[in-house]
Amino acid sequence: MLIPDLTIMNVLMGAFAGMMAGLLMGLVSEGCYELMIFKSSLLRVDGSFLIRTLRMKESKILTYGMGLPVHVITSGVFGAVYILVAGQFKLNVFSVATIALYFFILWLAMLFSALPIAGQGIMGKRAGRSTWLEQLILHIVYGIGYFVALKLIL
Repeated sequence: MLIPDLTIMNVLMGAFAGMMAGLLMGLVSEGCYELMIFKSSLLRVDGSFLIRTLRMKESKILTYGMGLPVHVITSGVFGAVYILVAGQFKLNVFSVATIALYFFILWLAMLFSALPIAGQGIMGKRAGRSTWLEQLILHIVYGIGYFVALKLIL
């Protein structure tokens, strides 16, 4: 199926692929953070943001307990949106160029919208000077994971 029918099942499969890719992205982010390759962890950023928003007392367990589901759910939403956009514009969902463009746009949105909202500043400067590059690497991982997951389930 190159151009998906906009059925609930295809959108759900896109969401599931997004969740799997988001889990991979989160694990790579956390692993690189623990190895001190990256200056921040997406799971910690997501968890800390939600904890601050809810005015709760932060702890490591709570940060991960909230960060992981937030990250996986938002990744699933982005996966579903990809299927909706591809279907609306009659695009080939398995086109490397289409997937690359979509995840490039998500990367820019992360740098200029999500990270500032999460308190990390434009391009994540509060987390570190190379956050933009870390995010690019993670979005490439997400895009590849999404492509593979889509191939396996659609």
